[in-house]
Amino acid sequence: MDELLRWRAEFPILDRTTYMISNSLGAMPRAVHASMKDYANLWETRGVRAWEESWWDLTVRVADRIGELIGAAPGQVSLHQNVTLTQAVIASCFDFSGRRNKIVMVDLEFPSILYFYQEQQRHGARVQVVPSPDGIHIDLEAVLRAIDDETLLVPISYVLFRSATIIDARAILRRAHEVGAHVILDLFQATGTVPVDVRALETDFAVGGVLKWLCGGPGVAYLYVREDLRHKLAPSLTGWMAHRRPFAFETGPIDRRDDGYRFLNGTPQVPALYACQPGIEIVRQAGIEPIRAKSMRQTARLVEGATARGWRVHTPMDPAERAGTVSVDCPHAAEVTRELLTRDVLVDYRPNAGVRLSPHFYNKDEEIDFALEQIQEILRAAAWRRHAAS
Repeated sequence: MDELLRWRAEFPILDRTTYMISNSLGAMPRAVHASMKDYANLWETRGVRAWEESWWDLTVRVADRIGELIGAAPGQVSLHQNVTLTQAVIASCFDFSGRRNKIVMVDLEFPSILYFYQEQQRHGARVQVVPSPDGIHIDLEAVLRAIDDETLLVPISYVLFRSATIIDARAILRRAHEVGAHVILDLFQATGTVPVDVRALETDFAVGGVLKWLCGGPGVAYLYVREDLRHKLAPSLTGWMAHRRPFAFETGPIDRRDDGYRFLNGTPQVPALYACQPGIEIVRQAGIEPIRAKSMRQTARLVEGATARGWRVHTPMDPAERAGTVSVDCPHAAEVTRELLTRDVLVDYRPNAGVRLSPHFYNKDEEIDFALEQIQEILRAAAWRRHAAS
């Protein structure tokens, strides 16, 4: 019996769709309605008093809850609007004008992060992008060779968004630390479906968000900084919430906090903090280890079903290298995706990947088979043609 299915009733959209898109946006827990109502009621009834009575502390409480899921200690995680902003906060701690100004990345990184670091070249950064040999894996040896004594930062995803490949983070961290470089580990496609322990990994930084596998909706991203490194850094992208006494409204230079909140800047996104809590709590109660075990089994079912039908899979065959998504490169994949959406089979398409199917702990095995059967039927009946010109 699948014990994780006891949580299925908490996600209303599962009653009317085949929801296979948690890699992009996790299904909304029904408790979000009550949580957002609590936010509105507090604002309505308490007005400005809501800040001191709840809202300021909410950032701390949510950050520590997320921290538990990635192995961080209380006070080590700060919250931001999105992952690109977390990268900007980190980058603002460093000077790119010196000899150590190199940024090593891979071409399978999420585009927003590539865009951001390419733009740092105007501040003196040198960016080396290491190409993938197959569009699925990184070239680990090439990445390790690129990390040298002129390397400052290595921003890299623990799970690649396009192929769901789990990289060898320990090897990259070991090489970076040998030469004095810093690794920014992006956990967006990992947290909530793959076990992560940032302190055991000894990563310098970790970033991610809640809207995918944590079912938390948009607007909340997190930033972890290794404790021994935190006190040495002073982000120039900062603000009053990083000041020791924000409500003293002091002028002059900032007096930075010593904890993880020294990486904060402006006023927190309170509504998003309310929205994200039910999903985080369900994932915490369900447990990452059982979620991972189910994910490995269901993605294997997807891989086997796709390959049996002769479709190419742009995802690692080895379950230990594969996270929660299987990218199926069937014929006419973009058009097939559009037709699936009209049939309430919720998936997405990415160039050089195909149809991305991402079951989560709340999905039934029958939905895996149904999604593959729908793709097969769409191709057999040429139903994809109606989307060919769109």
